Amino acid sequence: MHKSMINLRKVLSFSMLISALAITFGASQVANAEGGTNDLAPVDVVEVNGLIDEIVVRDIEQAIERAESSSSQAVILQVNSLGGVVSKTRMEALFNKIIDSKIPIAVWVGPTTARAYGSAAQLLAVADVSAMADGTRIGKTGKLLTTNAGEVSFGDASATLRTTTVNSKDAKRLGALKLTTDDEGVPVLRNMLLAMNGLSIKGQVLQTVVEVKSESGDELIREAATTRFFKLGLTERLLHTAASPPVTFLLVIIGLALLIFEFFTAGIGIAGVVGAVCVVLGSHGLATLPLRGASLAVIILAMLLLSIDVQVGIPRFFTGAGLILLALGSLTLFRSSDGGEIRLSWLTFISGMIAISLAFVVGMPSMVRTRFATPTIGREWMIGSTGRAVGTINPLGIVRIHDAQWRARTNRATPIQDGQELRVAAIDGVTLEVEPLEGAARDYREMRKPKAE
Repeated sequence: MHKSMINLRKVLSFSMLISALAITFGASQVANAEGGTNDLAPVDVVEVNGLIDEIVVRDIEQAIERAESSSSQAVILQVNSLGGVVSKTRMEALFNKIIDSKIPIAVWVGPTTARAYGSAAQLLAVADVSAMADGTRIGKTGKLLTTNAGEVSFGDASATLRTTTVNSKDAKRLGALKLTTDDEGVPVLRNMLLAMNGLSIKGQVLQTVVEVKSESGDELIREAATTRFFKLGLTERLLHTAASPPVTFLLVIIGLALLIFEFFTAGIGIAGVVGAVCVVLGSHGLATLPLRGASLAVIILAMLLLSIDVQVGIPRFFTGAGLILLALGSLTLFRSSDGGEIRLSWLTFISGMIAISLAFVVGMPSMVRTRFATPTIGREWMIGSTGRAVGTINPLGIVRIHDAQWRARTNRATPIQDGQELRVAAIDGVTLEVEPLEGAARDYREMRKPKAE
């Protein structure tokens, strides 16, 4: 009955997990549509968040192709990015895609507090329409890229934006925006739709607003076109998140710590699996972001130094040296993107350092001691002790001797089954050589001894 309940809970948990993933995946493709029930052609909105990597570039290109082949009248890129981490050639190809698109492409920097630096800021110059929300900033464009139409230009604002940043008011004053409104900025996406209404772009007049009568028929109400929000798919979102600097940093150091812990424990457990997944995802981030190879080598060396003292269970010189090297490597791990220097936030850095310190100074040594330490210096006393197998031993496995678990291997070729009684025949380091309690080699040797007269 107990096993049935456990199995039932496992089935229910698995079913809930699958359902959650399915819902998330479905919602990740097309978010909810907003707007009225009018007959206006929809406007597609694509979120451009975080550093612009290959995944984001492909997503923008696919959004343009999707809009061109559907009934969309325009695409709005909602930008909040500190720059790009793709090559100059790849970004220029994206700019040409935007310029050559058959439908209007708009860029809106928002919501409030959003930023557009580096090549992300240059998106405003190649788009057909550009606007900013109040409280946002653009700039630090660096060297302007070149497209098929010539060098990217903000007009008279190009020199200012190359090295500094400006708010929405200054950007409008400098002529850096391609959307003129009476307001200081475009606070929300709906206002962007209202402002785009009537614009003539690429041979078509945008119709993003329509006036309809209220239910009472006494007044006219302005309704915006339906907006269709497109987001990254589940896998793409996972990889894009893993390629953000703070997540990459935490994935790498936590993954390495878990793998080191797994090295000092018996068998392959959850720590090894989780550590391997973290390292794989972190490696994707390292391959995507601008990286200092020397700093990564310092971090790996630091983790190796920290692992030395784990064996003795006492923080010593190597622990201190490892933590110092880890701090130095972490602070210098990333190079600058085209939007400026990439730095770990103090919150991310301190959180990572505290986690690693607690793991290697407190948690890991105590767990290793609990699992493998002996109450005495010598282990010879254990020869001849009896216990039981914890799982099948064929030829390696785990045994329980005197309420403690040990690495073990069979002293003979015959496998020892889970729960079978056994005897310690010899010791090799911290690995016990065991044999079945019944039918062991010792029993046969005793049977061959001559009987005493």
